[in-house]
Amino acid sequence: MINDFVTGKLGNERAESIIPNLEDLLEEASENDILKVFVQDKHQENDPEITHWGPHAMENEEGSETIPQLEGMANRKLSKRFYDAFYKTDLELTLRQHQIERVLLTGVTTDICLQNTAAGAFYRGYEIKVVEDCTEAMDEEKKEYALDYMRDVYGAEIVSSEEVIKRW
Repeated sequence: MINDFVTGKLGNERAESIIPNLEDLLEEASENDILKVFVQDKHQENDPEITHWGPHAMENEEGSETIPQLEGMANRKLSKRFYDAFYKTDLELTLRQHQIERVLLTGVTTDICLQNTAAGAFYRGYEIKVVEDCTEAMDEEKKEYALDYMRDVYGAEIVSSEEVIKRW
């Protein structure tokens, strides 16, 4: 949930709509001592995504920073340059150090970054849960397709933030 994906260069109102659910989920996670890792795009000019999407979420620019509503809510922030949050980042190391076996995926975009991160989690043996009302895509059809794909192909459980909070 960075500026360029919510209100910036690639922003959309759909992304803005999930902020209250994310705030509630993150606050409850804090109260239950749950590790919260934000993995944020911080691109360089020669990254593959730039040729496809144009310059966005550029390293050291405001567009790559956490949206103000969620700033300060992460235990750890990591930078990524590719769709999959595991690829060429310290995410796996961070999770292993905390003996994490299950990941809850939230944010944008459901059909790109989340779907590719779900693949990375699956290949590494993590149990995957996607918090449906804390994810968003550019349109509903893409979101639903991605949720179905992650459930069918990676065995992801699609849950609501309310369900997650009740389990904690």
